[in-house]
Amino acid sequence: MGGAGLTILSTIIVIGLLVFVHELGHFVAAKWAGIYVHRFSLGLGTPIKALSFTRGETEYSVSWIPLGGYVKMASRLGEGAGEGLEGGTVEAEVPPDRVFEAKPVWVRMVVILAGVVMNALFAWVVFAGIVYFNGLPVIPTTIVAEVDRSRLPAGAAGFGELTLGDRIEAVNGASVEHWQAIERAIVSVPGDTVVIGIAGRSPVQLVAPQGSPDRRGAFRALRPLLAPIVMEVVPDRPAASAGLAQGDTILALDAEPVRRWEDLVGSIERSAGREIVLEVGRGGGRTSIRVTPAPEQDTADGVVRTIGRIGVRGPDIPDVREAIGLVPAVVEGGRRVAFVGGQVVGLVRGMFSGAVSTRELGGPIAIGMAAGQSARRGPEDFFALMALLSVNLAILNLLPIPILDGGQFLFLLVEGVTRRPVTGRIREWLTMAGFVAIVMLMVLAFSNDIRRVLENLGILG
Repeated sequence: MGGAGLTILSTIIVIGLLVFVHELGHFVAAKWAGIYVHRFSLGLGTPIKALSFTRGETEYSVSWIPLGGYVKMASRLGEGAGEGLEGGTVEAEVPPDRVFEAKPVWVRMVVILAGVVMNALFAWVVFAGIVYFNGLPVIPTTIVAEVDRSRLPAGAAGFGELTLGDRIEAVNGASVEHWQAIERAIVSVPGDTVVIGIAGRSPVQLVAPQGSPDRRGAFRALRPLLAPIVMEVVPDRPAASAGLAQGDTILALDAEPVRRWEDLVGSIERSAGREIVLEVGRGGGRTSIRVTPAPEQDTADGVVRTIGRIGVRGPDIPDVREAIGLVPAVVEGGRRVAFVGGQVVGLVRGMFSGAVSTRELGGPIAIGMAAGQSARRGPEDFFALMALLSVNLAILNLLPIPILDGGQFLFLLVEGVTRRPVTGRIREWLTMAGFVAIVMLMVLAFSNDIRRVLENLGILG
């Protein structure tokens, strides 16, 4: 299959599956609650007759607008701003006790949040499955690059003696073979004292009770030595134009030896707009490459500053996996969902506060491009992308916008507190405002997608 065909197919699979999972959550919860469901649809708007069928009281369909989906439940409310997106009015005899509003508030809350929960569960299962079947990636080194002494707890003063090149060989006498093994050993060793064995020198100690946050805090102050090997060169960026290639080892920058990836990144960031000379090691020997880092705006920590970037990603860490059992895989899957969720929440908060540019927002085209790229890299990346997007979909649906799940939940919360449903003009105005907000977000996302495509084609600078 060609590149375009694979991108289109992978996009359909990703978007279709995530929408199906989300709407299935609402559907299953509605059926559990005894709510009459007129239609379960992939896509918005009027159903495509050739792709629709009816089983029992519910029509299952694919609709004309290939964005999102819906579960059309029986309701006492009349047609609103979003009614057309759900295919219009459906004529059916519905028992009064089976309409949405007839159910207790808490039951309706469950139905509204079920889609979000299903997306989170889907991501959890996918992440856990990836780790269980493929193993847990580990950093295959026990060599220390540096110690962030500002993060060391009081009982870890000995860690401050570690320097670049020190190799950790044991924790409380048990040998360790990779970086994650060091972390597990430090956190789990019983007692109040952890002894870290260092090759060729005296051991250092950490004094902290088992289960104490200081155990993990001391480990996180350590940095592993990651060799400056290029993992990926971004097309049409300074590094690619200068001749850098995947697998190149950066030996020196402006005649200064480079021992670790972080030093390389720091030097490049400080060289915006100034030509630098990289000494590179590759299969054919050593060579010198001249490249000028492009100035870019960076908003890390909410502070805008100009840094240099050449368009490389790394470091290229060997793909080493550690087999993991089912229970640890489930725990790791949950940890990844929580991590991705935190990142998405931070991004959304940053957009509302202005710390993150709205140019970062992507739409279906961006999803399609990412889906195609991940599919070409292999099944693991493809499933990981689906899990990541599923968490995104869950959190974005919790935004307090009336036509999203978060907005509907707020209506129910108000009803639960005041004992009166939000109806009439107020609900109609809020729903219309929410509809307009979603349309504006979609327009922004599409415009960002189109801008990225034009930039990749070289039409925009």
